[in-house]
Amino acid sequence: MKIYPIPAFGDNYLWLVAANERALVVDPGDAAPVLAALEERALRLDAILITHHHADHIGGVGELKRRTGARVFGPADERIGHIDEVVCEGSRVALPWLDFSFAVIEVPGHTRSHIAYVGGDRLFCGDTLFAGGCGRLFEGTPEQMWHALSRLASLPLHTRLFCAHEYTVSNLRFAQAVEPDNQALLARIRRVAQQRAAGEPTVPSALADELASNPFLRVREPAVVRAAEAHAGRRLASPVEVFTVLREWKNGF
Repeated sequence: MKIYPIPAFGDNYLWLVAANERALVVDPGDAAPVLAALEERALRLDAILITHHHADHIGGVGELKRRTGARVFGPADERIGHIDEVVCEGSRVALPWLDFSFAVIEVPGHTRSHIAYVGGDRLFCGDTLFAGGCGRLFEGTPEQMWHALSRLASLPLHTRLFCAHEYTVSNLRFAQAVEPDNQALLARIRRVAQQRAAGEPTVPSALADELASNPFLRVREPAVVRAAEAHAGRRLASPVEVFTVLREWKNGF
C-alpha cells in the first residue's frame, strides 16, 4: 500500500491511498488533480472519505463519483452531498482490497460534524489536528475541540498524522513563541525548514513529534501554561482554559 499527497489550492493535501490497482481519496476538494493522479498511476478510484463539509474538502466529490462510481463515506451533515454511507463514532470503513479497515472517530470543534479516520498507524484527521497546530473553531466550542484533540493524542505514539494542509512552518513559528526553549521543537523547526527548502511535504508527521512540540497538545506543560497565562494576563485554572487562550492567541498571531 502507498499513500500519495495530491497538492491542491496552494496548501491543501488530498490524500490518495492505493493498493492492488485500486485507490481511495480523502477530502477531494478538487477532482482534476485526483483524476490526473489516478491516470498517472493506473488506479481505479473505489472510495471517497470525507471528514467535514468545507468546500476545499468536498468540492470534487460529485465529479469524482460521476466519473468513477466511487462509494462516498462521510458524516451526517446536510451540507455534504453525494454520500452513499453515513459514518459516525464506532463505524468502520472496510474495503476488500485493503488489509486494514478505518475506524471513525467523531472530533467536533473545527466544524460540528467533523470526523477522523484511523486505519492501523494512519490518522486522516482533516482540519482538526495539524502538524504543529490545530484547526480554527468555526462551529464548535473550545471544550469540544480540546476533547477531540485529547482523543487523537491518546492514539499510539507511532501513529502518523495525515492532515489536510501544509501549515507546518507557520504553526511551528507560533509554537516557538509559546515555548522558545523547547529543544524538541527547535530541532523540528530546523528539520521542517530543510524539508520545505527541498520542496518536500512536512506531513505526515508522527504523533510522538506532535506531543513533543505542538502546543495545543501540551496545555498541561508548565512552560505552556506560563506562556498562556502571561498572554492572558491572568491565572488559568484548567487545560481547557489554556487551550482557549492558545487558540485565540494563534488566531491573531
